[in-house]
Amino acid sequence: MAQLKEIRNRITSVKNTRQVTSAMKMVSASKLKKAQDMIVQVKPYERKLHEIIENLSLGVVEFNSVFFSEQPIEKVLVVVIGSNRGLCGGFNTNVVKYSILHAYEKFEYLLKSGKVEFFSIGKQVEKGLNSKGIELFGEASDLMLNFNVDEINGFADQLINLYKEGNFQRIDIVYNRFKNAAVQVLTAEQFLPVIKPATEDKESIVLSDFIYEPSKEEILESIVPQALKMQLYRILLDSNAAEQGARMTAMHQATENANDLIKELTKTYNNTRQSAITNEIVEITAGAEALN
Repeated sequence: MAQLKEIRNRITSVKNTRQVTSAMKMVSASKLKKAQDMIVQVKPYERKLHEIIENLSLGVVEFNSVFFSEQPIEKVLVVVIGSNRGLCGGFNTNVVKYSILHAYEKFEYLLKSGKVEFFSIGKQVEKGLNSKGIELFGEASDLMLNFNVDEINGFADQLINLYKEGNFQRIDIVYNRFKNAAVQVLTAEQFLPVIKPATEDKESIVLSDFIYEPSKEEILESIVPQALKMQLYRILLDSNAAEQGARMTAMHQATENANDLIKELTKTYNNTRQSAITNEIVEITAGAEALN
């Protein structure tokens, strides 16, 4: 009977866990829908900003903006974006591994020389990088709490100033890009310097002979920081949507596993109970025969 009680307690425990995972799945599904809506609203604006920059920069014969300058790379900053909470499968583990792999493939010599710094956004990423023995340049986990535009713009200004002051000649952002609820694509985007439009893409950009006031150079100097802030905002939203999709998938799988475990435990409980009843009947029968 003691064994039956243990099985009953375990079934109850698994059912309670299933309720939690099922609830978390529903919450993540709701958050995922909101995150997708925010991405849909942001992407057209970001795309149009980049189109304007491409049109302006292609028409400038001599333009030496710091945002486009390709200086010899002496030091690199890799910004790694993850989540503050766990229970989302390999979401954070994968982005930590990919950020180190990206640094090794792109900047192997600088990495070995200690000239590649890592900046974490997300407490789980911070823990993951620390577990790899990496000392962080900084962290900004609060950005993932409420996606406050002013805070994100302030962080973007911080990155821009680090680049302008020559502390880093290259800044990359590594994150999980949202594809669908079940798939997150590990992505590394160059944040600074801004990538110049490729020569073969010139034909796809509409060039018009306008007179600009102020000059194209001044407009670019003003609009590029806005585009960088919007790029960072979009990346954070993308990572958030990927996080919710990963958590929803993980909780769905956990719920299915709980259902399977409950079925197995229920079967074991019934077999054990039936065996106990059979043994009791045999004992009663044997006792009755002994009395006769």
